[in-house]
Amino acid sequence: MLCHLVVQPKKDKNMSRRGGIKIRIIEPDPVYKNRIVTKLINRSMKGGKRSVAQKEIYRAFDIIKEKTNDDSMKTFLLAMENVRPQTEVRPRRVGGAAYQVPMLVRGPRKDSLAIRWIISAANAKPSSEFRTYAEKLSSELIDASKCEGGAYKKKVDMEKMAEANRAFAHFKW
Repeated sequence: MLCHLVVQPKKDKNMSRRGGIKIRIIEPDPVYKNRIVTKLINRSMKGGKRSVAQKEIYRAFDIIKEKTNDDSMKTFLLAMENVRPQTEVRPRRVGGAAYQVPMLVRGPRKDSLAIRWIISAANAKPSSEFRTYAEKLSSELIDASKCEGGAYKKKVDMEKMAEANRAFAHFKW
């Protein structure tokens, strides 16, 4: 009787099950030639209506220019820089207990978290005070550039939580 021994290559612990992740290259937006603005447009798009989202984002940038008498792109990039988180907590199971382990945030994730928080903070603003999405978004971007507003508060809360759980940093491995 013959036995066939099949030797499989040892899998890396961090390897995904279905191959690697392909990073999509996003084209810069037509007006400002910036990839982060394109990500903001894609994220704020509802129901696949890209042209509507584009108009609202560009209208928000025009409102920023009127209110601050400054370059709207400069204000947007400053707001993004202020909202990008440095550390976050991620759950790690060790011996039946789940610990919140503080970790550094990777580069692309910083941008996606910042955009997500800015959009959710803008959507949370009351419609009685701000009529359109462009007004809400412009207000949130101006607040974030001044280190104020809901998105900045979310970043500060996340970094405080990471600092409070610093005792579990040795579970990072």
